[in-house]
Amino acid sequence: MSGKKVKELSFGFALRIVKLCRFLEQDKKEFVLSRQLLKAGTSIGALVREAEHAESRADFIHKMSIALKEANETVYWIELLHQSELLDQKGFDSINPDILELLKLLTSIVKTSKKKIDG
Repeated sequence: MSGKKVKELSFGFALRIVKLCRFLEQDKKEFVLSRQLLKAGTSIGALVREAEHAESRADFIHKMSIALKEANETVYWIELLHQSELLDQKGFDSINPDILELLKLLTSIVKTSKKKIDG
């Protein structure tokens, strides 16, 4: 079940990131940070999709671990945009719980998968 959930959540989150970055570029005229956020925030779902067809359990863990790193980086960009007042409190409160949920889910998937290999 967590595989389907992470796939759906990461895709939905990527859509939100695209819309947020469009807003940042059009309304705030912010191009550099929004590009960083776009790359990190959309790559999570792409990596989850890649992991669906991993060649081995080790390959699956590797792809999901990279997705986890991208999620962590996305948290950084969201926090930076918020602290720099490019993302208001309402926007932050709307998107931050979603990335934190993805972060927790990916962490759980990676830990569980590693335990299965180890033992």
